[in-house]
Amino acid sequence: MCSYKLTYFNMRGRGELARYIFAYAGIPYEDIRIEWKDWKSIKPSIPFGKLPVMEVDGLTINQSLSIARYLARIAGLTGKSRLEEVTADAIVDTLNDFTLLIPWNEQDKALKKNMIDDLFDNQAPVLLQILEDGLKDKQWFVGDSVTWADLYWHICFTTFNVLREGFADLYPRLKSLKDRVGNIPEIAEWIKKRPSTEF
Repeated sequence: MCSYKLTYFNMRGRGELARYIFAYAGIPYEDIRIEWKDWKSIKPSIPFGKLPVMEVDGLTINQSLSIARYLARIAGLTGKSRLEEVTADAIVDTLNDFTLLIPWNEQDKALKKNMIDDLFDNQAPVLLQILEDGLKDKQWFVGDSVTWADLYWHICFTTFNVLREGFADLYPRLKSLKDRVGNIPEIAEWIKKRPSTEF
């Protein structure tokens, strides 16, 4: 059995998708959480100076989605065919593109609020409607079983809802999907026991 060590800040953020997959699959791992005050001294030892990173039997892997995709394959969360796999990948990448538009590091609070308002007023509805229409009457984004795209949606939903409460109120299928993921026993148990952080 491989030995896994995930290193990220003490928050959900870009480390949470890997944690969801670990929880779903029941894969044991070491969850190393870095405090912001310690980051400056630790950063030089981290490949490319960014978190998360994951060590697998001594090999260090960077990039959050590369880590999550690797784990999703091990956990059987990538779909049941090559087409399902690429469809799940595309949904994850599309959601990730949106998260990259969020001005996380903007220091001017008024400007940050305006940018977030513009994002959720003008761009989010387009993305949400496409995802809502794509779900149709399906239980999951891809095929007939849960994939890592569904897990990522749950994470994105809870993050976006902090920034704009009720942002998905007009999209009942997407809200129902969030609830289905949250009710998966392994995911529900992880959410219950994980450290409480805003993001």
